[in-house]
Amino acid sequence: MPNIFLNIQSKYNIEEYGYINLLRAGDEVAFRLLLEKFQDKVINTCYRFLLNQQDAEDVSQEVFIEIFKSISQFNQASALSTWIYRIAVTKSLDELKKRKRKKRWGNLKRVLGLNSNDDKQYSIEIDGNIQAKEELEILYRLMDKLPENQRIAFTLSKMSAFSNTEVAEILNTTLDATESLIYRAKRTLSSQLSEFYKKDEKY
Repeated sequence: MPNIFLNIQSKYNIEEYGYINLLRAGDEVAFRLLLEKFQDKVINTCYRFLLNQQDAEDVSQEVFIEIFKSISQFNQASALSTWIYRIAVTKSLDELKKRKRKKRWGNLKRVLGLNSNDDKQYSIEIDGNIQAKEELEILYRLMDKLPENQRIAFTLSKMSAFSNTEVAEILNTTLDATESLIYRAKRTLSSQLSEFYKKDEKY
């Protein structure tokens, strides 16, 4: 049986200018391909901010609805993928702002418990250095105190595995500025973690 999906992909090349026009025209196949290509990465990106799979999936739906509504405004100043991930970050931050702090930490603890296979699929890893649940909770509390631009850059770079160049594009800033944000976030977190454990050793 011929691979119909591959045949469609060859006709609807996501990297070509004509594909954008198909999206703007409301082409159903073009949007289905968009969903196939970006859904998993969008969910994962949302998850890294929301720390809850169901919330990430819900927000990812909002992301694709926003794409559908706003594609006519996409001016191609950046890559289509960059524009999509930028929307994912914005929607995730909007969701965080809606939450009450109590609910937010409740979700974090539930995720750190890794009670389901689905949560394990999106478990958090940071360079393999921080693994204990208790340490992850401490880290997220400290991250929450970072300036928002540092927290976003650090999250995208260290938890969603975007390259620094991709992070710069998503944040619509320079590579140097992005690397500076990540460096300052790492320096602050390292210092705060060190202070935390020094205090902890006294007890």
